[in-house]
Parts: sequence; structure tokens; C-alpha cells
Amino acid sequence: MCSTTTILHLFNNSRLLISNKSQHAIRKLSVSTRNEMRFVQYRLKTGGLPHLGGQITQDGDIFDISNVDHSIPNTLTKFLATGDDVYERAKRIIASGKSVIPLKNVDLLPPIIKPDKVACVGLNYSGHCDEQNIPHPREPMFFSKFSSTIVGPYDTIQLPKISNSVDWECELAVIIGRKAKAIRQDQAHDYIFGYTVAQDISARDWQKKRNNGQFLLGKSMDTFCPLGPAVVTKNKLDPNNLNIKTWVNGKLKQNGNTKEMIFKVDFLVSYLSQIVTLYPGDVILTGTPSGVGMHRSPPEFLHKDDILESEIEGIGKMRNIVQ
Repeated sequence: MCSTTTILHLFNNSRLLISNKSQHAIRKLSVSTRNEMRFVQYRLKTGGLPHLGGQITQDGDIFDISNVDHSIPNTLTKFLATGDDVYERAKRIIASGKSVIPLKNVDLLPPIIKPDKVACVGLNYSGHCDEQNIPHPREPMFFSKFSSTIVGPYDTIQLPKISNSVDWECELAVIIGRKAKAIRQDQAHDYIFGYTVAQDISARDWQKKRNNGQFLLGKSMDTFCPLGPAVVTKNKLDPNNLNIKTWVNGKLKQNGNTKEMIFKVDFLVSYLSQIVTLYPGDVILTGTPSGVGMHRSPPEFLHKDDILESEIEGIGKMRNIVQ
């Protein structure tokens, strides 16, 4: 599989190819010196099928990868599973600077659609354990969300009629890039494609009191996993030192850092791979910092018309309205 370093190099070169085409592109593609590669899925505001694209910066216009070469999958999950050839063709499209779409002309979709699995880690931030007055776990606690819970970074979160205790949990999400089974911790980085922002929305009454203590239903109601706005490739991001924040109606509720993780990303990927096979596009939610609604005094939960904003440093910010 082609390394993301090579892709990044070609993206940087593509700036020069585009710079003579549009002053708008110059402004958009030169606002950051981080040079991270960002994969997005989107639909044109005029309608049509989903597209797979790339950005150089969070606010940058989009390279329309799948529209230039229709043999390239139009979803990132299928793209990751295809292998080296599709990467080579995508690199040539990026290097040519063809088909740049203004960000204002698209609606961003979840960057990952229909992964094989969404695995989640509970109690993985020291502050989240401390706010509950419980000891830090000695091994990871995994649970699952149905992949059908995934919605986009600006989509609506639907309050289920069967719960009045819907809570927020901003989390760093790991996107798996290669099939992984029983890998060592020092190999984990090679199997990670990148990272995105997730909200592990939770119906606390169903998580804690109903379904005989099983988390699945309380975590898997419709729209309970906003994801996005982009998957940022791993090379330009340190997953162990990223600020992570949540706001509700403009009021800061969570303000943590991924360095508070009890079990680090490489350990989690290796650990989980001992139990199940990880596939390209699989999503791992790595836990949440303190400040969730359930453990505030008094407890706070989401209500109709609330605006939930979720941000992780270097990745981006989601904005979801509650209905």
C-alpha cells in the first residue's frame, strides 16, 4: 500500500500546478503550513451521488478524486480496501490539480460510511474516571455501536422518544487502513490510516439501567455517531497530544487532551486485533474526557434545538443540531 507520506508530497506539489488557475485556489490552499492530507466524502449541493475527495487544509477546496477517475471508489471505506493501484491513480489525479471543487458548493457527508465495525473504548480518560470516583481500569473496556448510527459532521441528531437522558461524548476516532490481525503494539501505526472527530452519543438510561446492563442499545440509536468533518492522515498528527472540546449552545462542556488517555492508540489497536480482525475503514472510538452531562451537578442532557459542537485540534469541528 502506498504511504501517506508519498500522497502528502504529491498534494504539496499540486499547489504549484493549481496556483496559476485561480486566485481563490491560492487563498484556500496556502492558509496552513501543516500540509496534512484530509480525505472527505461529500455530495454536490446540486445533488447526485457521493464523491470522494481530498483537502490540504480544513477550509480548503476539494480535489474531486472519484469524479476524475470513475473506477476509483467513491467511498473511503472501499478506497482503503482496494490497494496500491487505486492509490497510484489517485496520486496522479492529485498531482495534476484537476477538478477542484469549491467547499461552498458541497455538503460534507461522514468521511466513513458503512464500516465493518465501530468499536468503542469506555473509561479511557483519567479525568472521566475521576469525575465518577472510580479507579482507572487495568485493561481496556470495549463495546460496540452499530455502523448505521453514523451521520455527518453537520447532520441532525435525533432524540429518541424512548429516552430523556441523551448525553454527549467527544472522542478521537481511529480509522484503520489495512487488514490487521494479532499485530504487535509497535506495528499498530502501520495499520492506521488516519483520525477523525466522533461523538459517542449515549442514551444513559438505556446504557445504565435498561437492557440488563448491556451498552449496545443505549449507544446504537439512530444518529448516535456523528463523524467528521474529515479523516486526517496519520503522518501529521500526534494522537497522544490533541486538545478535545465539546460545546452545548456555545457553553464549553468538555475541555481535555488526548494525553489523558489511559490506554494509548497503538495499544488499543494492537489489543483489539488480538480478538477480532480489523478491516480497512473500521472505526475505533478511543474514549472521552471529563465533562459529560451525566456526571455534571446537576446532570445535564441534550434537548430539542440544542447545538452540539465537537472539536479536536488539527482535525476539525462538527456542528450538530438536536431534534
